Amino acid sequence: MKRDIHPQYAETQVTCTCGASFTTRSTKTDSAIRTDVCSACHPFYTGKQKILDTGGRVARFEARFGKNAGAKK
Repeated sequence: MKRDIHPQYAETQVTCTCGASFTTRSTKTDSAIRTDVCSACHPFYTGKQKILDTGGRVARFEARFGKNAGAKK
């Protein structure tokens, strides 16, 4: 790497709104980063993810417009 062209890379404390915090490295000048969602509270990582019922939407579309409404002629 060339000297004096790269930003400083320092340890930074990341804090989530849920209260979880961890240390990482960043080029941000502040020594703290606040975030709304982290791996401790995001539904994808915690297993509390909601699955949308797309089957109900398809059935409602077919009831309105018929089963062959979207087929090419």
